[in-house]
Amino acid sequence: MLEKINETTEFLKARGFINPDAGIILGTGLGGLTAKIENCIEIDYKEIPNFPVPTVEGHEGKLVFGDFGRKKIVVMKGRFHYYEGYKPEEVSFPVRVLKYLGIKCLFLSNAAGGLNPTFRIGDIMIITDHINLLPNPLIGPNDDRVGARFPDMGEAYDKYLVKKALLIAQDHKIKVQKGIYLSTSGPTFETPSEYKYFRIIGADAVGMSTTQEVIVARHMNLPCFAVSIITDLGVEGKIAYTTHQSVLEEAAKTEERMTAIMTEMISSL
Repeated sequence: MLEKINETTEFLKARGFINPDAGIILGTGLGGLTAKIENCIEIDYKEIPNFPVPTVEGHEGKLVFGDFGRKKIVVMKGRFHYYEGYKPEEVSFPVRVLKYLGIKCLFLSNAAGGLNPTFRIGDIMIITDHINLLPNPLIGPNDDRVGARFPDMGEAYDKYLVKKALLIAQDHKIKVQKGIYLSTSGPTFETPSEYKYFRIIGADAVGMSTTQEVIVARHMNLPCFAVSIITDLGVEGKIAYTTHQSVLEEAAKTEERMTAIMTEMISSL
C-alpha cells in the first residue's frame, strides 16, 4: 500500500502540489467551491497514477491545488463510491494520498437525505458522528507504517472543529443543524421502511459516501470535519419522489453558505 501512496504523492508533488494545509473532498453538486481557489493547479483524476475515475454526474473528477482562505489546500472535486464498483480501499485511497502530501485536517461534504423530523431541505448538518453500513475499508492486511491495526473511532469527527464551525455559523447568522450521518451502499434511494429503520437506530441523515473516507483518515490520525447538505427528506409524511437531478439542484442552492463556513475554518487553521 505504502508504495502506491508514495508513487501517487511524488507524481503530484512534481506537478506543484506542495505542502497543503488542508484537504477537502466535495460531494454531489458541491464542486463550485473550487471557484474560490486562487493560483490553482488542476489535474484530471485519469492522469493521476493509482486514482480511480468518478462515473457520477456532479462529480467532475479533478484534483485542485491553490490558495483558499489564506491557506494552501488540495481539493477533490468529486469523489468515488462503493456503488460504482470500486473496492472500499479504492474509494478511500485518495485520502491516504492527501495525508502524505502533508494536510493537517480533512474537510468533507456530501448530499444527504434528512431523517430528523426537525430538518428541512436546504439545511446544513454538521456531522458529529456516523453509523457506517458500508464495508470497512480497513478489512484485510494492515500496513503498520500507515496506521494501527485497530484504530479508535471514539472521535471520528474532531470536536474542536465542530465547535469552531458552530461559532462561525453563529457569527455569520447561518442556520446549521448537528447530527449523525449514516452511510449505505446505494445506488438506490431508500424505501420508507429503510428511512424509518435508520431513524430508529439513531441517524439524522443518510447518504452513500463519507464514512469510508473518514475511517481511513482516522486510521492515519487525521482530524476530520464534515457537513451534509440536506437535499431531500426521509421523514414520514414528507417523503417525495427523489432523483439525482433534484439532489444536484438542492445542493447547489446551499453551496454559498457551506463555502462561507469552510473558508473561515480553513483560514483559522
